[in-house]
Amino acid sequence: MGRIQLKQVEKSFGDVQVIPPLDLEIEDGEFVVFVGPSGCGKSTLLRLIAGLEDVTGGHIEINGNNATTIPPAKRGLAMVFQSYALYPHMSVRKNIAFPLKMAGLSQAEIDQKVESAASILNLADYIDRKPGQLSGGQRQRVAIGRAIVRSPDAFLFDEPLSNLDAALRVNMRLEISELHQTLKTTMIYVTHDQVEAMTMADKIVVLRAGYIEQVGSPLELYKNPANLFVAGFIGSPKMNFITGADAKKFDAHTIGVRPEHLVASKTKGTWKGTVGVSEHLGSDTFLHVNVDGLENGLLIRADGDVELYHGDTVHISPEDKSRVYRFDEKGLAIR
Repeated sequence: MGRIQLKQVEKSFGDVQVIPPLDLEIEDGEFVVFVGPSGCGKSTLLRLIAGLEDVTGGHIEINGNNATTIPPAKRGLAMVFQSYALYPHMSVRKNIAFPLKMAGLSQAEIDQKVESAASILNLADYIDRKPGQLSGGQRQRVAIGRAIVRSPDAFLFDEPLSNLDAALRVNMRLEISELHQTLKTTMIYVTHDQVEAMTMADKIVVLRAGYIEQVGSPLELYKNPANLFVAGFIGSPKMNFITGADAKKFDAHTIGVRPEHLVASKTKGTWKGTVGVSEHLGSDTFLHVNVDGLENGLLIRADGDVELYHGDTVHISPEDKSRVYRFDEKGLAIR
């Protein structure tokens, strides 16, 4: 069981409130991602759940029990940090076994749990190596293995892939997602990378300045953003935003169109512009188009073989009016 409920939880450091009162429910077995820009409160919220920070108000329930005053070691949670925090003088086996030895388990139980975790994480061939003999991805797997052997009610990941290069990040993203499918255990994952959030989560919690802006599945947030912030944060490349007379034609203060929902023509369209930078990536081409009257221009995601280059005149239109997002003066979505 790994059901976690936050009820009017808040956190202040002195006179500074970093988490205003908020409510959140995380169901047993869900993979929930906290995402938002740096300083939005996502790591603080995770630390409140873990018990590494004391709440200023409200309470936290784990499996229906008030855990607000329960010390971290007794909450039934396991945390994986950005830094691996491995013991350099210990082998992989001893690093993974360490929390079990501290808990006083028998050697037979320890061996069984360590071997099982090593098998799940493809670490069996490295079990007698020391951390200095491992790659960054392997070290992170050891840190995860140390959490797995505790058989927690939920795993808490605090930006665990930030120290890895791009290729390893992709691989570890897949491995953690596969681990969730294998273990079926609740996982809460903190990241500032919306691509990680979109590809890994069952449910995304978008945070800004301590407030929850929206909660939903990746596709719900992509298709139906609640406001300008969510619309601009979820999706890669970012959504184009247009204000002024063009937005008023759609009865809105601001309209948004995703780069993949714009089409380019050499003959006619809603906006006329000039191609600036043209990024040909093979499967896709990103066209940065300068448009008179639009301060930031428009970004289009086109087919990889589109023949448009720097200096070309181009006409741009939404492929479908239903793909145009409308927002009012407060930045709230107009449904």
